[in-house]
Amino acid sequence: MRLTSAEREVILDVAREVLGDDVKVRLFGSRVDDSARGGDIDLLIECDEQVQNRASAASRVAALLQMRLGDQRIDVLILDPSTTRLPVHDEALREGVEI
Repeated sequence: MRLTSAEREVILDVAREVLGDDVKVRLFGSRVDDSARGGDIDLLIECDEQVQNRASAASRVAALLQMRLGDQRIDVLILDPSTTRLPVHDEALREGVEI
């Protein structure tokens, strides 16, 4: 996983700040591969409770992360009980690494 422990802590703090303490956060995509270089930060945030406006919440998480981690590409997906599962969700669950 190509994130520092400080970056992981910031990501968890922001996810919990926006979506509550009971979230799970997974890093997926190229940053999971320790031998790769570059790449954006792809995150899947799993919530047990329904999120009223997933797009808005994902945007808030990404914006706060950019402010706290610096100018990086950050993609955030939120998976709650009402989310229509897509192949990207399945890939993130299968290949992702919990932070």
